[in-house]
Amino acid sequence: MNLRHLSAGVALGALMLAAPAAAEGLSGKVAVDGTQALEGVLVSVKKDGSNITTTVVSDAEGKYAFPADRLTAGKYAVSIRAVGYNLDGPKTVEIAAGKDGSADVKIVKTKNLAAQLSNAEWIMSIPAPDKDKEFLDNCASCHSVQRIMNSTFSADEFLDVFKRMGLYSPGSMPTKPQPLLPGPRGERPRINPAIAQKSAELLARVNLGENPARTYELKTLPLPKGKQTKVIYTEYDLPRKDWQPHDVIVDHEGMVWFSDFGDQFMGRMDPKTGKVEAIPLPILKGDGSPKGGLEIDEAPNGDIWMSGMYQGGIYRWERATGKVIPYKIPEQYQTPSTQESMVSPDHSDVDGYVWTNNQEDHSLFRLKVSTGEFEFMGVSKGPDGKPIPGYGMPTDLKNRPVLLEFGGTRIGYFDPDKKVAEVYTTPFPGSKPRRGRVDTENRMWYSEYGANAFGMFDPAARKVVEYTLPTPWTKPYDAAPTKGGAAVWGGSMLTDRVFRMEIKSGEVVEYQLPRPTNIRRVFVDEKFSKEALWVGSNHGGSVVKVEPLN
Repeated sequence: MNLRHLSAGVALGALMLAAPAAAEGLSGKVAVDGTQALEGVLVSVKKDGSNITTTVVSDAEGKYAFPADRLTAGKYAVSIRAVGYNLDGPKTVEIAAGKDGSADVKIVKTKNLAAQLSNAEWIMSIPAPDKDKEFLDNCASCHSVQRIMNSTFSADEFLDVFKRMGLYSPGSMPTKPQPLLPGPRGERPRINPAIAQKSAELLARVNLGENPARTYELKTLPLPKGKQTKVIYTEYDLPRKDWQPHDVIVDHEGMVWFSDFGDQFMGRMDPKTGKVEAIPLPILKGDGSPKGGLEIDEAPNGDIWMSGMYQGGIYRWERATGKVIPYKIPEQYQTPSTQESMVSPDHSDVDGYVWTNNQEDHSLFRLKVSTGEFEFMGVSKGPDGKPIPGYGMPTDLKNRPVLLEFGGTRIGYFDPDKKVAEVYTTPFPGSKPRRGRVDTENRMWYSEYGANAFGMFDPAARKVVEYTLPTPWTKPYDAAPTKGGAAVWGGSMLTDRVFRMEIKSGEVVEYQLPRPTNIRRVFVDEKFSKEALWVGSNHGGSVVKVEPLN
C-alpha cells in the first residue's frame, strides 16, 4: 500500500523500533523467593523508547524463553503477571548485541491480592448467588469491577450512581464520559429497576464502606499451565490511553485496523513497527450525539468499513483514494437514539450491497455501494411479526444477514426478498447470542454471552449446536472460526483471557493476557501468521497479538 494514500490521516505518536543487524534471545527461570520454580508466570519485556511489549509464559520447570527473532539489543523493562505474586527482580535487563541474554526472575507473594484481581475474580469473590451478581457484567463494559469494590458508597448512593450511569453512552470510560442525548436510550436505566435496590444493597455490603476489612475470601482463577503456557504475546501501546480499540482486524496487506469506541477516527497500525495512523471521520450529527464507532471490517475489494454508532451512519475508507466517504442514514429513518452498531461488507461482492442496522428500533438497511443510496429493508422480524434485533449481524456467503439477538435467545436468518427472518431458538436458556462469523461452509459461529458458550448455526441443516466453555464468568463476546474449520477462537470481557476450541474434540485452551483488559471482538489471522489472534484492549489503550505455539 502506498502510504501517501493516508494523507487524510493524522499521524499520532508514531513509535518505531530500531532495527539492528542481529536479533538476540532472552531466557531464564522464574522462582518464588528465588528457590521454588513456578509455572504460568507471564514474563514481559519492553525496550526503552518502544511501544511494543513482548510476553512469554514460564513452563512446568519455571523456565521461560524469548525467541531470538523477537528481541534486539538494548535495555528492557521487565514485568510479570501472576495473580498472588509480585516481581522482586530484576526490574530491567540489558541484552548485548550479538549475544543471547539471561535473567532469572525472582517473585514474591503479594501483600495486596485485591489489586491484582480480574473482573471475573472480583465477581467470583462476592459472597452472593450468581444470579444476584449477573448485573455486574454490565458495569464492566465501561470500567473495572475493582473500581466498584474499592468505593465507599452506601446503598442509597449506589442507586444514584445507577441512575447517572444510565445517562452515559456505551462508549464512555471514567476518564472520558459521553452523555446520551434525551430520548429512549438516554432514559434507560443501566440497572434493571426491579433489581436496583437489591443490587445496591449487595454492593454496599461488600465494598470498602461497610466492609473495609474485606471479611470475605478473595477467589482467583488458576495460573496458566501446560498448553496454556505455549504462547507468545505482542502488545502495542496506542498513542493515547483513552483510545478504545473495540474491533481489531488485519487487512489483506497485513496492516492492522481498529475502531475507536469513543472517538471519531479509525486507526491503522503497522505491526512491524508499531506506528499508528489515526484517520479522522466526519461528524454526521451536529447535535452533540456521542462519538465513536463499533464494527470495522474489510470488503472483498480492500475498502475498510466502520459503523458510526450514535452518529447515525457508516463510513468507508476507499483504498484507491485514501479518502473517507460517510453515508448518513436518511433523515426519515433517524430516531432520537439512532445507533448503527454493525456494518457488514464481508460479502458485498455478491450483489454490491453493504448492510447496517439501527440497534434502537431493529430496522435494517442495505447500501448500494455503486450509488451511495440506502434501501430501507424494514424492521427485522420473524414470521410471527415479533421484531428480532441483530446486535451481531454478519452476512452469509450469499450476503444474507444473520441476526443475533443479544437480549434473548433467537437467531434470525433474514431473507432480503421476503424481508422477514427465519427464526431459530438456542437450546440454552438465556443464551444471549452476541457476535460471530460465517465460515467457508456457510456455518455461523457466534458467542453465547449469557450461557458461557460458543454456538454454531447451520442454515443448510437448520440446526443450532452449542459448546460450553469451562471457566465461569467467561462471558464470551465474539467467536471467530479458523479458515480450515478446525478451531474457533473467542475472548472474555471479564477474565482477561482468550480461548481456542478444537471443534472435533471440544478441547478448550485458554491464554491469559499480559495486562487487565476488556476484550470485545476477536480476529484470526492465518495469512501473515501460522495462526494468530488479534484483540483490542478496550480499556487499556492497546492492541494485542496472541500466537499459540502448540
